[in-house]
Amino acid sequence: MSKSLQAIRGMNDILPEQTPLWRYLEGSVASLLDGYGYRQIRMPIVEFTELFKRSIGEVTDIVEKEMYTFADRNGDSLTLRPEGTAACVRAVLEHGLAGAGQTQKLWYIGPMFRHERPQKGRYRQFHQIGVEVFNLDGPDIDAELIVLTWRLWGLLGIRDAVTLELNSLGTSEARATYREALVEYLAARADQLDEDSRRRLSSNPLRILDSKSPETQALLIDAPKLADYLDDESRVHFEGLKARLDVAGIPYVINPKLVRGLDYYSKTVFEWVTDQLGAQGTVCAGGRYDGLVEQMGGKPTPGVGFAMGIERLVLMVETLGKVPAEIARQIDLYVCAFGEPAELAALSLAERLRDQLPGVRLQVNAGAGSFKSQFKKADKSGALYALILGEDELAQQVVGCKPLRDQGEQQSIAWDALAEHLATCLEQP
Repeated sequence: MSKSLQAIRGMNDILPEQTPLWRYLEGSVASLLDGYGYRQIRMPIVEFTELFKRSIGEVTDIVEKEMYTFADRNGDSLTLRPEGTAACVRAVLEHGLAGAGQTQKLWYIGPMFRHERPQKGRYRQFHQIGVEVFNLDGPDIDAELIVLTWRLWGLLGIRDAVTLELNSLGTSEARATYREALVEYLAARADQLDEDSRRRLSSNPLRILDSKSPETQALLIDAPKLADYLDDESRVHFEGLKARLDVAGIPYVINPKLVRGLDYYSKTVFEWVTDQLGAQGTVCAGGRYDGLVEQMGGKPTPGVGFAMGIERLVLMVETLGKVPAEIARQIDLYVCAFGEPAELAALSLAERLRDQLPGVRLQVNAGAGSFKSQFKKADKSGALYALILGEDELAQQVVGCKPLRDQGEQQSIAWDALAEHLATCLEQP
């Protein structure tokens, strides 16, 4: 017997029962970003591997362990994108979108790919919404990104379940000085580090700061602090950001060990975290990457952005019971028709109602069936009302209108009055 076909581990189908919540979340974010003046950009899923090696850093876990990389028929090394910022920067450079100091406020949405160990909230194909801003270097735009995410949490009803963590990584020069001091401190205690941290000591020592090892964290208590090595420019920038968040009334926690997992960050870094999702506590994260565009071959261009995982947003909204009631219902009206004359009339009626009630979700029964079977399908659809057309209704030029979600009585409504009647019924809470 041949093996049954299945999805690749960590790459999941999103079933029809799940997609309404996804569309609600995606639509909420899109509307919010439109309201703040951000424009959508769409990039390819596949890029040249060199793009990610150059931007993310060859000694990061993503590039070393997690990328889906392959050679195409021309022998080029290609990679399924593991994150969106590098691809967005490539597009901005390729099309000259940030030339001559042009400000760009962009957002994107789509699948990303990392070969990680699948677990709840972390998958090998996952979906992100990302925001990137170019040619604005002040703390005001950093604050705007955080403010708009704060507004999103309010819209979704999850604001009480998330905490904002902030840090400043300083400039690359300040960070290099700090790195030397940190390596000197840790190298003298290398035998006390966990295996991952010993490996990172020579390649990416700042990542040791967020080690999950309790022994390593205990060792870091007396280690040099990044805040003590900040340059004046970064310090002023960070104070400006905090002042704006204070004015906006957004609470935050300074986390000196927050460094993010990508090499291109500088100055501001932030994460929205939660204790509602177990080990996968980060809901949204980002920061400033003022050197990345130049690193990728462009002129010096300030940049800042964030990304949020849609899977984790879905989990948050479901876990906290914040799924709007209307999301679970996909159909408002279900038309039951008995006999071919009624079926023909039902088709005409349905199209007429769609014209008269824009946005109504209406399904006409297909496949005929008995009175009992059609009503069973109407109930299963989740519709609020069943519209009934049979021989008697056709003769009287009326439509039966039966509530399916309460104990109301079936009514007979004249064709000409039906749209007005249904509009009133569907407006009721």
